[in-house]
Amino acid sequence: MSPAVRIVEVGPRDGLQNEKAQVATADKIALIDRLSASGLQSIEATSFVSPKWVPQLADAAEVYAGISRRDGVHYPVLVPNEKGYERAREVGVEEIAVFTAASEAFNRKNINASIDESLARFAPVLERARRDGVRVRGYVSTVLGCPYQGEVPLDDVVRVARRLHGMGCYEISLGDTIGVGTPGKARAMLRAVAAEVPMPALAVHFHDTYGQALSNILACLEEGVAVVDASVSGAGGCPYAKGASGNVATEDVVYMLHGLGIGTGVDLDALADTGRWLAGRLGRVTGSKVGQALAGGAD
Repeated sequence: MSPAVRIVEVGPRDGLQNEKAQVATADKIALIDRLSASGLQSIEATSFVSPKWVPQLADAAEVYAGISRRDGVHYPVLVPNEKGYERAREVGVEEIAVFTAASEAFNRKNINASIDESLARFAPVLERARRDGVRVRGYVSTVLGCPYQGEVPLDDVVRVARRLHGMGCYEISLGDTIGVGTPGKARAMLRAVAAEVPMPALAVHFHDTYGQALSNILACLEEGVAVVDASVSGAGGCPYAKGASGNVATEDVVYMLHGLGIGTGVDLDALADTGRWLAGRLGRVTGSKVGQALAGGAD
């Protein structure tokens, strides 16, 4: 396993976009600043998708303009097309993420386009990003199962990941969108993709619907992956995937990594405190087991 793992914190975007509670712009800014202060190096700040489709993140420009950016910390944002890219660049965004799925059925439900159509839609975005010196991360959803078509062939996952990497995405995040994966399937999926895309360019993104996220992450760590997506306090899910529960909690991932002797650069106490603060803003108990334990006085 790698001696160090980079956590990509997706709570401010992937987390909040699927929470029913509306979070004030000032609180979103405070959340990102708190996460920055905890030592996280990559924090997905928001999404420049149309407010019509994701009203929870309608204040994307205000949030991005309001955060206190720290040296050495990246603040990527999600963009769906050229219009979203232009809105992001107007407020100084330096890293973006684009997204598609390995499932045709999910892609049509999620963005009303086939996989090939979605990739063609991103081509001009990636070209403009290359000219502007903007880094691009790619997401591939439904890599271990789809709520509409069920099983997703590994060949489809590999093909989409390979194409995104070939188009210029420096990193490809492989997402188990509905959380149906198990360690054996996660390992097999990662091996298949890594045969076509270099392991250093791969990340994993697991939802915890069936309580398998940490086990799946460990299986992928053993294969050599060194980038893990997670959401503080386990916030979020997927608005277009019925039954998908929240993301794996960042606090729980960091606790596991530190227990394995793997460095993250993250202050777990500060992170757990942020998770509890966010849970309070969302009006629920923290989704992190570690956060709950620390709040109860465990060391």
